[in-house]
Amino acid sequence: MKAYNLKNNKVLTSEIQNKYLRIKTVNYGSSLYEVYHKSKKINLILNLGSKSNYKFNKFYVGATCGRYAGRIENSKFYIGKKKFVLNKNNGTNTLHGGSKGFATVPWKKIKKTKDKIVYQIKSKDLDQGFPGNLLVNCTYQLNKKYLLIKYEYRSDRYTHVNLTNHSYWNLSKNKKDKIFDHHLVLNSKKYLETNKYLIPTGKIKNVDKKRYDFSIFESLKKKLFRSAKNKKKEKLSGLDTTYIIKKSFNNYVGSLKNNNTNIQIDFFSNLPGLQVYTAQHLKYKKKLNPYQGICLENQYYPDTPNKKKFPSTLIKPNKLYKCYIKIKFN
Repeated sequence: MKAYNLKNNKVLTSEIQNKYLRIKTVNYGSSLYEVYHKSKKINLILNLGSKSNYKFNKFYVGATCGRYAGRIENSKFYIGKKKFVLNKNNGTNTLHGGSKGFATVPWKKIKKTKDKIVYQIKSKDLDQGFPGNLLVNCTYQLNKKYLLIKYEYRSDRYTHVNLTNHSYWNLSKNKKDKIFDHHLVLNSKKYLETNKYLIPTGKIKNVDKKRYDFSIFESLKKKLFRSAKNKKKEKLSGLDTTYIIKKSFNNYVGSLKNNNTNIQIDFFSNLPGLQVYTAQHLKYKKKLNPYQGICLENQYYPDTPNKKKFPSTLIKPNKLYKCYIKIKFN
């Protein structure tokens, strides 16, 4: 990986396409702005409207989250006996890398071909409290009906890294429609128990059929409305849950579909977890509202730096690491 210098902080867009898909990106946060399905004539993700809004993307819309996607408890961890104190931006915890994490800053576009865009960010030692000078490349690449998102990263010190894409998927024609008519299936039978601050307790639980089980296609409306004897008292309750993905030969994660538009997207990744977030806290001007999208964030588990039994996010100095998310469109 070669390092490039960022020369300005302007908000810039880029585009790639083939006969099936058109992808638009924004350099701030190395963000996905549009995933346009050409045969259906539908954009499949939410965006912030004007590209200038991506300078203030507090809901991480379409963004690459890092250095560490998800929460780190009490904004601290140890590597060996050395303690590292992080930027707090979620109460006493760190969320998605801190208040000036990767989603909030400009990346440099270092390569562009007809089917590929590569962004790069250089994060200095102790940026948001994380050790190591970290270099990250984020690649968006089209191959027929597939979108590949690839992360490559290297540090000069031991450090923790967890990267993901935070797109809000909505497969409806009208983007103001909520996701209740969507159906989800996951290659998972287990999830992480969390406390009231959404920090993992360390316990791994089996899914229960009423709430967390997506082992077959399930209606999001059915799962998000908690049943009551009196139908009028049914309570809407969103998900912000880490699922443990079962290993498979093709790294299949799960699928999302909308029967009204007849669109289905399938996710594949070599990452061990999937954060399912149903956007219950989304509220951006008059454009974006709760439950208007669903985030399917392939990543390592939250708070892994403080949970020794979780798959490790600790990387060694001067070693190149790679992970990917691959999305197939019907």
